[in-house]
Amino acid sequence: MSRSERSPLLLAGLLATAGVAHFAQPRTFDAIVPRSLPGEPRAWTYASGVAELALAAGLALPRTRRAAALTATAFFVGVFPANVKMAWDWRHRPTPQKAAALGRLPVQAPLVLWARGVARSSGGRS
Repeated sequence: MSRSERSPLLLAGLLATAGVAHFAQPRTFDAIVPRSLPGEPRAWTYASGVAELALAAGLALPRTRRAAALTATAFFVGVFPANVKMAWDWRHRPTPQKAAALGRLPVQAPLVLWARGVARSSGGRS
C-alpha cells in the first residue's frame, strides 16, 4: 500500500480513536467545551464524538473520501476554540499537563493540512 493510500486510512484511524475516546471518557471532553456554546457540554462531547466517527467512516471509503476530508478540514478548524479553552483552563496545572494542553494548539495546523491534502489527492480541487 502506497503512502497516498495509507494517509486517508491513518487519518480515519486517528479520528475513530478520538471519536471513541469521547464516549469512553466524556468528562475529559466536557471540561473543554467552550461555555459560550448553548446546551450541556455532554451533548457537545457526544456530538463531536459522533462527528469524528462519521468522518472516520467517510475517509475510509474511497467514494466518500473527498467530501469527508473537506469536512474534516473544517472540523479541525472548528474544534480549535476548545483547544484554546483547554490551554487557558490548564495554565495552572502541573507542567506535564500544561505542556500537553499547549502542545495541542500547534497540532491543529498539520491536521488541517493533512485533511486538505487527503481531499486534494482524492480528486478535484480543494
